[in-house]
Amino acid sequence: MKFRKELVGGTTATLILSVLNSGSAHGYEIVRRINELSHGIFEWQEGTIYPALHKLEAKELIRGQWLEGTNGKMRRVYSLTDGGKREFLSDAREWNIYSKAVESILEASYA
Repeated sequence: MKFRKELVGGTTATLILSVLNSGSAHGYEIVRRINELSHGIFEWQEGTIYPALHKLEAKELIRGQWLEGTNGKMRRVYSLTDGGKREFLSDAREWNIYSKAVESILEASYA
C-alpha cells in the first residue's frame, strides 16, 4: 500500500531504530524486517532508507561499520548507540501516546 510521504517520513527513523533495537543489521535486512513485521503493509525498497541511515549516523544515533559478508562481499552493518537506544525509547513512548489519541478521535467519529 502506498502511504502519503508525510506519514512515512515522520516514522522512518523510529522504525529503523526499532529494528536495530533488536540487533545489528545491514540495509537490506532492515528493509526486510520492516516489510515483514508490517505484515506486507509496508513495501519499502532497499535504496529508500539510506538517506535516513546517513542522517541517523550523522546524529550519532546509530553506528555503521564495514564487515565482510558470508559471500566475501563487504556490507555496512548498523547498530544502535546508547543515544540511539534512548531516542528509540523516547520515540516509542511518544508514538504510543500519539497513536492512541488519533485512534480515539477516529473511533469517536464512527459512533
